[in-house]
Amino acid sequence: MSKIGKLPVAIPAGVTVTVAPSLVTVKGPKGELKQDYNDNVKVEVKGSEVIVTPTAESKAANSAHGLYRNLISNMVTGVTTGYTKSLIITGVGYRAEVQGKLLVMNLGYSTDFIAAIPEGLSVVADAQGKITVTGISKQQVGEFCAQIRKLRKPEPYKGKGIRYETEVIRRKVGKTGVK
Repeated sequence: MSKIGKLPVAIPAGVTVTVAPSLVTVKGPKGELKQDYNDNVKVEVKGSEVIVTPTAESKAANSAHGLYRNLISNMVTGVTTGYTKSLIITGVGYRAEVQGKLLVMNLGYSTDFIAAIPEGLSVVADAQGKITVTGISKQQVGEFCAQIRKLRKPEPYKGKGIRYETEVIRRKVGKTGVK
């Protein structure tokens, strides 16, 4: 049995969780999220808690047990508080700006990168090179940030590139004189 899956998910005030066959819907003040689940687990709402239980004693059922419990917990957190990730752009002449539903980035190449902002996310880019992505889906926020970071990964010699705000870049020493 999964240690994480055993824990019930508390439903705060203002949030409603409805369970249909193979679909969980969570509605809250920030929006609505839906998640499919397979028949290895059973999801039920008891009072102000969501309880996920495995239907069999197998490895697939145990791993699905913890997975779907955590996905439902992330959905409840998303519709109440939301998720935010920040990226830092470092480099001479590197910059980003939001133009309508597009994120335009100059990352040292001859052309600008243009990324379409997905529905449900809001992006703010300031003049100091900080991009803040906010949304109710943890998966969608993380995926969009990873796609932005992939455009220009930070390099270890000068630290130029796009990195997460909490990421630490291990710097390397450059070439030294030849003897």
